[in-house]
Amino acid sequence: MRDAGTTGANQFSEGAPLQYTPVDFSPSPEKKRRVLVLSEIISPYRIPVFNALARHEAVDLHVVFLAETDPQLRQWRVYRDEIKFSYEVLPSWRIRFAGHNVLLNWGVTSGLRKFGPETIICGGYNYYASWEALSWAARHNAGFVLWSESNRQDARRGRAWTERLKSHFLSRCDGFAVPGKSAGDYLVSLGVNAERITSAPNAIDNERFATEAENIRNRASEFRYKLGLPERFILFVGRLAEAKGVFDLLEAYGRLGDDVRSELGLVFAGDGDCRPELERRAKGILRGKICFTGFVHREDLAGLYALSEALVLPTHSDTWGLVVNEAMACGLPIVVTSVAGCAADLVENEWNGYVVPPEDPAALKVAIAHLASNTEIRQQMGLRSSQRIQEYSPEACACGLATAALATGRRSR
Repeated sequence: MRDAGTTGANQFSEGAPLQYTPVDFSPSPEKKRRVLVLSEIISPYRIPVFNALARHEAVDLHVVFLAETDPQLRQWRVYRDEIKFSYEVLPSWRIRFAGHNVLLNWGVTSGLRKFGPETIICGGYNYYASWEALSWAARHNAGFVLWSESNRQDARRGRAWTERLKSHFLSRCDGFAVPGKSAGDYLVSLGVNAERITSAPNAIDNERFATEAENIRNRASEFRYKLGLPERFILFVGRLAEAKGVFDLLEAYGRLGDDVRSELGLVFAGDGDCRPELERRAKGILRGKICFTGFVHREDLAGLYALSEALVLPTHSDTWGLVVNEAMACGLPIVVTSVAGCAADLVENEWNGYVVPPEDPAALKVAIAHLASNTEIRQQMGLRSSQRIQEYSPEACACGLATAALATGRRSR
């Protein structure tokens, strides 16, 4: 098995930044590797990555989605017209009980047999289809790559039976692809050899967001009126759930001085079970303006970022946090908690934002106050965010996935 060129033991060691280096695979011109990606749903931020992977000169790509979407958790539109890769959506049945999300599929084995992949890239281990694919790969001597975002702070960790299942699944994988340093470090802590881990940096369509943000800045008044936005505001984007730290953010905003709140609003863009309670508590903050936009589709998200002064992600647990990528592509400084998977890669404290402890409204308040009071710092941090996020492109992610797939060729188990 060839070594993946982007890996190395020091890549995921404590304090070392994630390094991404394009690799020359020198593929045979007459044959591409048949690579099948098993992914949960058609996420808008994955489409550009899979489009880039389909263009890779050494990859013949087919993507199998376990479901089209998950309407109970996500209200994303499905942008089928943007898909430029071979794909299928399996029949499925989903149920939730006792905090568990169970998704069952039909046709996994037949789909694998039809395409005949030489490598399978599997986005997670928590679905029955993932285990079916792992078993199929073992029987047919196909390489198997786990595309894993989990990290040490993941709230789903800790159940003994899930940890045992996870350990067994990892032991049967040939290679691993991770979005950043936190996920790589976590795999190493579970006993995975760092040389088998490839970085596939998590990405969104940076160019689309940057362009749309600039367009909105040119008609800012019209957009503010459309969504009822304050003249100045900080922004939260995501599910309105306690685990996202939304109550911490509201408390931090309430702790700002009256003079600051009178000039700086707070916008919650998203929906969720906590919205009624958030709105009730928001009424107790007498000065300032707190706005709830509801769920915002991609077409308007860039506008929110464009007119905001900072994105705040006060999450208690998050495998990554792609809203940070989006905000950075639009040139925003970031305030994020240290447990967000993206924090170690994207946000450098006091350079392009602030990294604060989770569940700490006092620290959030200090970070927000610093940004609110200094226009020059906000502009410098926003520019640095724009520069850093260029390394986290769909092409970079696709190249990392290709690296992992090509490094795990057919071999006997």
